[in-house]
Amino acid sequence: MSNETDPNGADMECTVRWSGEGMSFLAETESKHLVAMDGAPEGGGRNLAPRPMEMLLLGTGGCTAYDVVLILKRSRQEVTGCEVRLQAERAPVDPKVFTRIHMHFVVRGRGLKPALVDNALRLSHEKYCSASIMLGKSADVTTGFEIVEA
Repeated sequence: MSNETDPNGADMECTVRWSGEGMSFLAETESKHLVAMDGAPEGGGRNLAPRPMEMLLLGTGGCTAYDVVLILKRSRQEVTGCEVRLQAERAPVDPKVFTRIHMHFVVRGRGLKPALVDNALRLSHEKYCSASIMLGKSADVTTGFEIVEA
């Protein structure tokens, strides 16, 4: 066990533990939530949980959807649902970073203004979503949306 300290102080912490079998890992977040991860059978895993890179992608979707809902609510929009479908491409060789990510939002509500939905996506993409902005350093991140009247 290392007793190294981060001289800048950590803003977030988590612990990831190998199960001792295959390529299964259990992560515990700072907020005391547990998340399982596993690998594909061809990589020694048993396919029991999402892959770590899937977790990264879904976390990005959660981060940006959170922003979009919050911004729309603060804009006094009657939003009743928000779904984001993410499609990603990865580099063909190691490290297989994401090279392209497209996020398609389906926003549901009553009388939603397209300009305000577009603005919420833009603000998340350019200013608030730490995950997508960080991934944007290696990937071309694009967004699109549709509005469904509730």
